[in-house]
Amino acid sequence: MRLAASALTALFACAHAPPDPADPADPPAGVPPAAPLEHHSVRFDDLPAPYATPSVFNPPHVVARPRGASLRLPPDFHIAPYAEGGFDLPRWVAVAPGGDAFVTDAHAGTVTVLRGVDARGRARERHTFATGLTQPFGIAFMPGYVYVGDVDEVVRFPYQPGDTQARGPAETIAPLPGGGYHEHWTRNLLFAKDFTKLYVSIGSSTNDDPERDPERAAVLEMDPDGRHRRIFASGTRNPIGMAWRPGTGELWAVVQERDGMGDDLVPDYVTRLAPGAFYGWPYAYLGPHEDPTHGGERPDLVAETRAPDLLLQAHLAVMDLVFYDGPMFPADWRGDAILSLHGSWNRSRRVGYELARVHVDGGRPAGGYDDFVTGWMLAPDDARVWGRPVGLAVLGDGSLLVVDDGGRMVWRVTFAGGS
Repeated sequence: MRLAASALTALFACAHAPPDPADPADPPAGVPPAAPLEHHSVRFDDLPAPYATPSVFNPPHVVARPRGASLRLPPDFHIAPYAEGGFDLPRWVAVAPGGDAFVTDAHAGTVTVLRGVDARGRARERHTFATGLTQPFGIAFMPGYVYVGDVDEVVRFPYQPGDTQARGPAETIAPLPGGGYHEHWTRNLLFAKDFTKLYVSIGSSTNDDPERDPERAAVLEMDPDGRHRRIFASGTRNPIGMAWRPGTGELWAVVQERDGMGDDLVPDYVTRLAPGAFYGWPYAYLGPHEDPTHGGERPDLVAETRAPDLLLQAHLAVMDLVFYDGPMFPADWRGDAILSLHGSWNRSRRVGYELARVHVDGGRPAGGYDDFVTGWMLAPDDARVWGRPVGLAVLGDGSLLVVDDGGRMVWRVTFAGGS
């Protein structure tokens, strides 16, 4: 299914408009009880045939927090606002070498610095680091600089730990394939551990049509000055979150797969990215499963398609992953991955709008994933949602920051139980 421009406009408006005020006539009983935390397992062997169910246009309706709505977490975990108000469309967060949290706001074109934690658990200070950017998204630090992924370029600012305002104007490091809000426009950034290489994730400009630009639907690798640029991994329809698994040289990523093939196709996924590997889009999916839209066109690439490490539910719009390595959560969380699931629009029953935990055992996902923070979605058959998690980052104290572009705020998750 290819969406018409009018449908794309409606989807964008529903997904990113400011929250509507809560209806004062809604009684607390109108909010469904919080669903229990569940384990999810999506198996390769259980994938349906393409078009086993119709493709539906079922976008969310972002509202202010309804009375009676609450978030659900495992025992002894807690979540509370860290920063709210003054954001337009906050999307991503990264922790600077000095411990400050840098947040990009795509609509406002700004980077905000959040510093410290006050007695209420909120940011103690807030500063505007930079303005005038174009749909900024990813943030990455290397000695002397902070890098920002704009929609059509990578820029950097001089930076020293503790800075709350840019020391100079943005310097363009590398042009990137551009794209507006009706294409995949997020440009995430991640440095190699030794800062010798910069990795940039770029989504496709279409759902399932081949790209004219081979740098789309791919992860790029380049020097910090933009030279020696190459495609590191390809066939990844919309790769966004990237992270190094602690203690290894493994680059992991989360990828949003294609729409239009039914409720349960194609699952989003988590995977290790191998240098030079091809992950299927648009000719195949999840290993050598040929996309019927391109039947017989590229059997060589279908055969070459690498299967990912972990399947997620289809259309839940996975955004970010972090490997937890902080001192606050229980010991058995160390090395596990936490995912942000922005939420579906191409399913008859809604999924996502939550955080999930992936237990990693022996360096690989142990099988499926577990709900971690749920409740932003009122119910699978209710269009109202009051939050949409996007960027994740672990502060120095071990708490987890969660950017919520639906609620236009940043949350902080803490653990108060014993180890």
